[in-house]
Amino acid sequence: MSLSSKQLTSSAAKRFSTKSANIFTLDPAFVASYSKKKPPFGFNGLGEIVYRRTYSRLKSDGTRERWFETVERVVNGTFRRQQEWMEQNALGWNTQEAQCKAQVMFDKIFTMKFMPPGRGLWAMGSPLTEERRLFAALNNCAFVSTRAMWDKVDGATPSKPFVFLMDAAMLGVGVGFDTLGAKAASKRQITVADPYAPASQTVTFTIPDSREGWVESTALLIDSYLAPNNCNYTFDYSQIRAAGLPIKGFGGVASGPEPLRELHDLIRNTLDKSVGQPISVTTIVDIMNLIGKCVVSGNVRRTAEIAFGDPHDREYIDLKNYKVNPQRASFGWTSNNSVFATVGMDYTDICKRVQVNGEPGFQWMENARRYGRMGEENTRDARIEGANPCNEQCLESYELCCLVETFPNNHDSIEDFMDTLESALLYAKTVTLLPTHWPETNRVMMRNRRIGTSVSGIAQFITQHGTSKLCNWLDAAYQRVQDIDRRLSEQFCVPQSVKTTSVKPSGTVSLLAGATPGMHYPESRFCIRRVRVSKHSDILPALESAGYFIEEDVVDKSSMVVEIPVDHGEGMRGLKSVSMWEQLALAALLQKHWSDNQVSCTVTFDPHAEGPQLAHALDYYQYQLKGVSFLPRTDYGAFPQMPYEAIDEATYRSMVAKIRPKSSHQLHLVRDSEKRDVEPERFCTSDKCTF
Repeated sequence: MSLSSKQLTSSAAKRFSTKSANIFTLDPAFVASYSKKKPPFGFNGLGEIVYRRTYSRLKSDGTRERWFETVERVVNGTFRRQQEWMEQNALGWNTQEAQCKAQVMFDKIFTMKFMPPGRGLWAMGSPLTEERRLFAALNNCAFVSTRAMWDKVDGATPSKPFVFLMDAAMLGVGVGFDTLGAKAASKRQITVADPYAPASQTVTFTIPDSREGWVESTALLIDSYLAPNNCNYTFDYSQIRAAGLPIKGFGGVASGPEPLRELHDLIRNTLDKSVGQPISVTTIVDIMNLIGKCVVSGNVRRTAEIAFGDPHDREYIDLKNYKVNPQRASFGWTSNNSVFATVGMDYTDICKRVQVNGEPGFQWMENARRYGRMGEENTRDARIEGANPCNEQCLESYELCCLVETFPNNHDSIEDFMDTLESALLYAKTVTLLPTHWPETNRVMMRNRRIGTSVSGIAQFITQHGTSKLCNWLDAAYQRVQDIDRRLSEQFCVPQSVKTTSVKPSGTVSLLAGATPGMHYPESRFCIRRVRVSKHSDILPALESAGYFIEEDVVDKSSMVVEIPVDHGEGMRGLKSVSMWEQLALAALLQKHWSDNQVSCTVTFDPHAEGPQLAHALDYYQYQLKGVSFLPRTDYGAFPQMPYEAIDEATYRSMVAKIRPKSSHQLHLVRDSEKRDVEPERFCTSDKCTF
């Protein structure tokens, strides 16, 4: 039987339409087939508990999502955004092809072969993106430079870098920043004004009860000093909801107006000291850090900032020397501090500071601008100015980036891993299609389409398969990533991504999958991992019935602490057995064979045995890395309910023996009816870059 051209055209129109009558939805029968499957959560139930606490959102019926429902929400949200893009641009939408790809992506996430970032697990497909369209919340990280803060481009004012950081942080995006605005102010002789001069008029601004209201009030205050208009501002905080009331959309409860009131007071105190002088490096970092402290107090419980400064600027280097700057101890912790190092510099003096407290970290911008993977020159990224808080993404000013996480060790073959990359890149590339509410950010992101396809569980893969196999997999996978990006860019009619691969430090997402985070080794093969769970969670009785040890939280009386025994795998070495030099070598290997962005690498070192070698190590590895940070290994001693506690194998076996397999295997069937929505992990979800 043959079809006429008219019939073919009609058939194609139904299958490949410009405007679909239906919003994309995964086949309900396909989704239902996963409802009784046990998710492969890692580490003896730890992954499941972290999922329940962090990513299982409230549904309209008042119960919480189960894992298959979270995956369904995320995949539906991803493909609906693709459908919207294709239809808005009249590119055609192939419903059948989309359904096939969506089902593959569903299975890849369900079986934890790849994961969206924690931000994506929490926000994609939720009212935050579907209704409020706050797509910036899907991104992990950002960078903003203060270099051009005095340039009045598109009506911008000097407060712009500061309030960009504040706005992004309140959406859960970690932000890096530099201190170049101080040099520009000094060169141009721009001084801080006194808004309380006799000619000034007092203006009262009533702060709306919204994220935008907090940000706008802070902008008005900063600009009254840096872009004076003969106004000094007082603020009316009466419309801000009281402490303890729920926050819809973002989860958690309100903090009341006090954190914002305190921020305003502290910014005034900071800028008052600078009146009549150019803004200083210290003042820039102080204001950024004070904003970070406010965001922490204002219900975003963790903040991620990184400051970048001149390695030869004693003022900057001493910012975390609290003997020199004791007034900064109450807020200086909100950022990691790094320097823009130059290849060939003398590291001797600065490493004496690193030996004490691990800071500053090092960022070689010349390497980042010159290379994709180290050794492969790439001039497409010459406009980058800094990096994100975890230092796996170099970024232009006001640029955001979305990261996805793959787990090579959760695959049986390289062919399976290659197949996973198709879904992982499709998720990340989709996020690059979505506009933010910042025009300057959209201009950069639409041009760069930067993504970060990361690998985690590297220590496990090396332990089981060796570095040679790892390099072979990564080299082949990198080429597949480039091919996938070319095809997706053609499909969506957008530029190819300026860079595509990273190694992020990970955190709770890797716990879900039972993987070690990024490139890092665990503290020990066997350990106790303690997790806090609300007393109102329906999963607590199930955990107790399954045999997990549970006790009251010594800090938060509304929570209980659950102890989970963790085995990181046969042959796994603890971090004390992995030298500083080996960690640097692994970072360099990943920068050469995988990451064309950067490798997030926090090198743990023995301050006595390895500390004196730091400068020598940097002399070698400055030619092989784009960035690195250090952390001295210090024995702080035991304290109650530590998140991680190293144990021996006998203790581990004893704890596992008390867990009832049948009960623990049914945890995924427990319906949790706690009415308060989860509070998402913020930023990169890693303890190495958040505070």
